[in-house]
Formats: sequence, structure tokens, C-alpha cells
Amino acid sequence: MRPPTEYGGARMPAEAEEGDPRAPAMMICARLAGRAIIRVVGRCEDAQENSQLDLSECQLMQVPDAVYHLMRHTELKSCDLSGNVITKIPPKFTVKFSLITDLNLANNQMARLPDELCTLACLERLDISHNSFVSLPQIACQCPSLHTLLAHHNQIIEVDVDRLARSRALEYVDLSDNPVPPRVQAELKQLSRPSVSISEREKEDWEEDLLI
Repeated sequence: MRPPTEYGGARMPAEAEEGDPRAPAMMICARLAGRAIIRVVGRCEDAQENSQLDLSECQLMQVPDAVYHLMRHTELKSCDLSGNVITKIPPKFTVKFSLITDLNLANNQMARLPDELCTLACLERLDISHNSFVSLPQIACQCPSLHTLLAHHNQIIEVDVDRLARSRALEYVDLSDNPVPPRVQAELKQLSRPSVSISEREKEDWEEDLLI
């Protein structure tokens, strides 16, 4: 039996050997997967030195279990997961990386945060911009040290303004480029703290016609 073909350091599946019309595509996929693994491992090794884990643009659908294993002896201070296709953060993330101060989840496909996020007692900055949130995550208001929340470029229409006002740590929330309703925008503008950035709502065509 012929051994699996190797291509670019990655092993090609036996079913994609020579003669299979799918072989070229599968060879490319195998090579890309191999590169992605090497990239993740390399960045974990860097993080072991500087306590800053950068897994941005790694084509991740989730945080690999191998990452938790590789980082088990490192007190991580920041984690960048931006530019992937992650849909959710598992509860164990907050257990394994309990000391992080900066978490970047921008440019993913997330619509909610885990309730366990509030256990990140050291978290000071959270970026959830360019995702699929339709409501501002209430759990963020419960993080004891979170002072900056970036949530721009989502689809947020629901904001618990009262809960936001009661947040002890939040100083700045960016809600720009979200379809926040006029009534909620008006309530947000009345807040003295935290400072909230919002985009002025553009009038619909039918509203413009009423002014003519």
C-alpha cells in the first residue's frame, strides 16, 4: 500500500492520492491546515515569553484545546482572537485565562458572550466590534474592572441603559454604527457615565418626505 502523499509538510489523505480529481484541492487544503497549525503553535510559544497571545487571522472556528494545553503554565495578560470565524467563547476560556486584562474578539461571528465572562476580575478592555450582536451584552456590565467596551459595527438594537448606568467600572462604550433606536439613543445621551459613542440615526426616505 502506497503511503499518504506529503505536500508542503502536511500529509494528504489517502483517498486524495494520484488519479483522484479532488487531489489538487485536497492537497491545497492539507497544506493550508498545516500552516495554520504551525502558526497557532508558534504564536503560543511567543505568548509563553510575553504573556500576550495573538491568534488573530488564524481561520479559527473556536479556541483549540491544544491552546489551553500549551498555555497551561503561562499567566496570560492579553488575548487577541480577532479576524477569525469564532461563534462562541466556551466557559472554560474564563477559567484557563482568568488573569487577562485585554480581550479582542473583533471581526468574528459572535452573537453572545458566556455568563462566566464576569469572573474575569482583571479584564479592563473588551472589543466585540464587527460581530453579530443584536443586544449589548449585559454580562459586560458585571465585569468588575472593565472600563472600555468596544461594540461598534454590530446590529445592536437593544441596550439596557439602566444596567449600563449602574456599572461601577465602565468608563467608555462605543456603540457607533449600530441601528440603536431613537428612544434608546436619547436615553444614552443623558448618561453622565459611562461615556457612550453612538451614530446619529439617518432619517428614512418617508420621514424626509414629511418635512417637505
